[in-house]
Amino acid sequence: MLSLISLSCGARLSVSRQKLQVQNHLNRLNKPAVKTIQSPDGDIIDCVHLARQPAFDHPFLKDHKIQMTPSYHPEGLFDENKVSDTEKPKKGSNPITQLWHMNGKCPEGTIPIRRTKEEDVLRASSVKSYGRKKHRATPQPRSADPDLINESGHQHAIAYVEGGKYYGAKATINVWEPKIQQPNEFSLSQLWILGGSFGEDLNSIEAGWQVSPDLYGDNNTRLFTYWTSDAYQATGCYNLLCSGFIQINSEIAMGASISPVSAYRNSQYDISILVWKDPKEGHWWMQFGNDYVLGYWPSFLFSYLADSASMIEWGGEVVNSEPDGHHTSTQMGSGRFPEEGFGKSSYFRNIQVVDDSNNLKAPKGLGTFTEQSNCYDVQTGSNGDWGHYFYYGGPGKNPNCP
Repeated sequence: MLSLISLSCGARLSVSRQKLQVQNHLNRLNKPAVKTIQSPDGDIIDCVHLARQPAFDHPFLKDHKIQMTPSYHPEGLFDENKVSDTEKPKKGSNPITQLWHMNGKCPEGTIPIRRTKEEDVLRASSVKSYGRKKHRATPQPRSADPDLINESGHQHAIAYVEGGKYYGAKATINVWEPKIQQPNEFSLSQLWILGGSFGEDLNSIEAGWQVSPDLYGDNNTRLFTYWTSDAYQATGCYNLLCSGFIQINSEIAMGASISPVSAYRNSQYDISILVWKDPKEGHWWMQFGNDYVLGYWPSFLFSYLADSASMIEWGGEVVNSEPDGHHTSTQMGSGRFPEEGFGKSSYFRNIQVVDDSNNLKAPKGLGTFTEQSNCYDVQTGSNGDWGHYFYYGGPGKNPNCP
């Protein structure tokens, strides 16, 4: 009897200890808001003063002077806007925006931060792992080692360049809402800016859209960023869920839902993402669409990327947890294979890299990689309007991908 009582006391203690840990973490992440906006999808958006954002919890950023604009944009950034519209595939008539905009906007001098709720943290395997990718989540194109492929459970369909020095990357990414089979799986479409080796010291900056029930508690398509300087081990996180990225924009919230999304044989929507290294200050900046410079990752966060990137990747990634011993039916992109083409398959278009003269250029020697092309595939092409582009994705589980 005594041992039962002490057991239940111990259990209660560990529950209350966990609650305290979660509460402390929430207090660290959720900063005092100047204004709060309730989003139609259930998110709460806090408008937080620029200087009180999570980045400034970092000891190295205590006296950091916020840079409100990049010293330079890449050359050639606005050229593609001069392309004639006659041959462009029909876009949806509405520009892409974020759902929370329907209910208000943040005042100048603040940034919108998606509030982290207790249930968000509790869905993670631990407080420490909340907001982080699992180790080994980057596609390694040359590795045909099947053990490595299955070990991480991540699958990819990507295009990539390597072998040069890269100072940024750009793409316009078709936005969909892929179906996720298991809550612990995700589907995303992004660009990767990589430096170092694929061992313990990988530096990565990532941006795109994702559906991740584990991270967000729903199946909405959301804008996201990620960074790490040690191969996803101890550094980095999604969005603003740790100190690192410094946001300057009052209109776009990291991790917030994107709306509208593309529909099969119907209106197509896409988002443009540009990440580049400011040649003067050395920080890595991010721009969303033509109008929104979101902020920057200070160069001191990185080792290799403090200089330049050695590889750029664009494409899709899913987690395949092999439920019931079969391949997952989690979709990548639109859930359709590349050969179905526009309006059905998902695409990346106008993919470019930034060279050492801060010029946007077409990628040279574009390679492709996928672990199992019967599950998810990728096909590249190029033309006058879309520059270098590719279709990618697939349904996962199907007769050829059991």
